[in-house]
Amino acid sequence: MKTCPTSHLILSFLFISTFLFPLTHAAGGKWQLLVKSVGISAMHMQLLHNDRVVMFDRTDFGKSNLPLPNGVCRNNPNDTALKVDCTAHSAEYDVASNKVRPLFVYSDVWCSSGSVNPSGSLVQTGGFNDGERRVRVFDPCPTCDWKEIEFGLVNRRWYATNHILPDGRQIIIGGRRQFNYEFYPKSGGSMNAHSLPFLVETSDGNSIENNLYPFVFLNLDGNLFIFANNRAILYDYVAGKIVKTYPTIPGGDPRSYPSTGSAVLLPLKTSKGQAVAAEVLVCGGAPKGSYVKAESGTFVPALKTCARIKITDPNPQWVVENMPLARVMGDMTLLANGDVLIINGAGSGTAGWEFGRNPVLNPVAYKPDNAVGSRFEQQNPSTIPRMYHSTAVLLRDGRVLVGGSNPHIRYEFTNVLFPTELALEAFSPNYLDSQFASIRPSIYSPQSQVTVGYGQKLAVRISITGRIQLNSVYVTMVSPSFTTHSFSMNQRLVVLVSENARAVGNLKFEIQVTTPASGNLAPSGYYLVYVVHQQIPSEGIWVKIQ
Repeated sequence: MKTCPTSHLILSFLFISTFLFPLTHAAGGKWQLLVKSVGISAMHMQLLHNDRVVMFDRTDFGKSNLPLPNGVCRNNPNDTALKVDCTAHSAEYDVASNKVRPLFVYSDVWCSSGSVNPSGSLVQTGGFNDGERRVRVFDPCPTCDWKEIEFGLVNRRWYATNHILPDGRQIIIGGRRQFNYEFYPKSGGSMNAHSLPFLVETSDGNSIENNLYPFVFLNLDGNLFIFANNRAILYDYVAGKIVKTYPTIPGGDPRSYPSTGSAVLLPLKTSKGQAVAAEVLVCGGAPKGSYVKAESGTFVPALKTCARIKITDPNPQWVVENMPLARVMGDMTLLANGDVLIINGAGSGTAGWEFGRNPVLNPVAYKPDNAVGSRFEQQNPSTIPRMYHSTAVLLRDGRVLVGGSNPHIRYEFTNVLFPTELALEAFSPNYLDSQFASIRPSIYSPQSQVTVGYGQKLAVRISITGRIQLNSVYVTMVSPSFTTHSFSMNQRLVVLVSENARAVGNLKFEIQVTTPASGNLAPSGYYLVYVVHQQIPSEGIWVKIQ
């Protein structure tokens, strides 16, 4: 493969981006380089309730640029790159201090999955080689590190998807050549996996697949919406049966890895703790056959379509919309005000080593409540290509943390089309612009880290310096996601409608809402809670619901 100097490539990308997507068409948003190098490529990311982000790539990349502290080395005879490695392949990023702490992970976490349990610990599952049946737990504390359970899983889990359940367990679905699911923790020590034929039916064969990292969302009735390849089912995981089969996505093109699109459960709107409708949005991906063509050096333009479906309808149908920009390997992040940010990715090719081309530098905001045809707003571009193995997560202050990008089988920093990226950036949506300071709420009660119950009245007190419109105030609860491979597992946003809003002092107001009625709507655990006024969110507070 021909290569050219990195500096020339970056200048070319910037020129192409500016030429094709002029800034005058962008709605806004600002980029900030936070850390030039965190030492690893942030292939997986999870925000925890101590405002620190755990990230990791894979142990068999070779030496990272982040040394383990105090002369510690990882001695692993099973590692396929280095038997003795004195560098870290996991790190903790402290948002407040903008500093990185190396973490010690022993077995290979490459292309794994995870979710945060109700107590706030990250439970991460699977990986490659010696990590494929491991469970790893990370507790959020200043000095904590990974703890590993060697045979915590029944089956190998590589490219699987996890989702937290209403009872606090997580379900682990699929993975390469795994057409089944299992639970963690194990009930009564039972080591069982359960067949899921849908994963066999949606596979395009062992060499292509197109159904890895399935998109999984907990529906309002407690069943799971599972999307793989180009279609979806509603699945009763307790009884082990399909409740509903959804129509194939229009056009029939695959949206799952390696034809990697992304998906999000749109904001769940509640009244007195109850929600009646749930919608899923699937965006981007690669046309059928793109992966095989990429293997032979032909990089097919990515899909430009999004498809939206109301999964709670008796007769649900997909509604197709066109994005401003075609995108494969994009991430979809729920923002604090309920908008969706579509970010990262490529304009052609697929996921996989060296298979992406034409980085898409401009994010796009999707406004789900707008009319069809007016939902997308192109945002200002980054200068850093975020290709295969990129990630994005929402932070408590409303920014989006962006990291990763390594389309190579090792760390590669020179003489390649897209160098391994170690930098962390923050994208600030337009709602953080200083022009909105006077209408931005600030929560002063309750304090962060409060615990609430299901279906209870919650009074949230805010201050605001400008004129308030009480009829444009609502509260959002956001479940932070485990993000990897263009899918944000467990991501969920519940809108709590204001039931009573009143002044309680000079420029101070109380907003009364009802918390979600059950774990089907909001599984137990930690959520970011924001007050939104005229689409402008406050800084969030951490709230635990149980």
